[in-house]
Amino acid sequence: MDPREQLSEAGQRFVAAGLVVGSGGNLSARVGDACWVTAAGTRLDELTAAAYSLVRIADGAVLDGAPMPSTEVALHLATYRVRPDVQAVVHLHPQTSVLLDALDEPIRLLTTDHAAYVRSVRSVPFHPPGTSALADAAAAACADGTNCLVLRQHGCSVLGPDIALAATRALNLEEAARATYAALLLGRTPPVLAWDSCSRGSAPGGGYPGGGAPRSRGAGGF
Repeated sequence: MDPREQLSEAGQRFVAAGLVVGSGGNLSARVGDACWVTAAGTRLDELTAAAYSLVRIADGAVLDGAPMPSTEVALHLATYRVRPDVQAVVHLHPQTSVLLDALDEPIRLLTTDHAAYVRSVRSVPFHPPGTSALADAAAAACADGTNCLVLRQHGCSVLGPDIALAATRALNLEEAARATYAALLLGRTPPVLAWDSCSRGSAPGGGYPGGGAPRSRGAGGF
């Protein structure tokens, strides 16, 4: 399947799940030494093949498609440069994740799905959207293999070896945030489930119970 079709399907699910509103958020998928990234001003639930720009990762040159890529294209390119294993980047505005991070409340991973897909969450200090400072800070935060970043008072940047897994991670990140928020409303501090404590032998890069790569299941049903 054309990666643009996969990204468009993911975009519809993100909007339906309330992870982005209006023209917020942007998506990308690596294709060789370039990536398809959503164009400026696009809505994630109305994406067509013409709503993407093909951008060279090394220097940001637009090679094909829409002439104006997302204003957050630098975030995507910086991530691909430091993470050759990453094939998809999802940038959304999940409100509960952003709220908890702004209040310095860690997002607790409560279920086996949260532990398997999210693994860990790192907070990135605030930098204005669309700037090289934000792109550089996010790249530095994920360089060690972290796949789920919360960008302070802005959104999230979630990475994956394919579009489906990046999407599943993003959906599980916000699900974990909502569960954490609900527990805090009840006056409870929810326990954290570490993947090492529930796996039966995870493979490098992340295995789901039973071994192998995590399947596209859990929140959102990818």
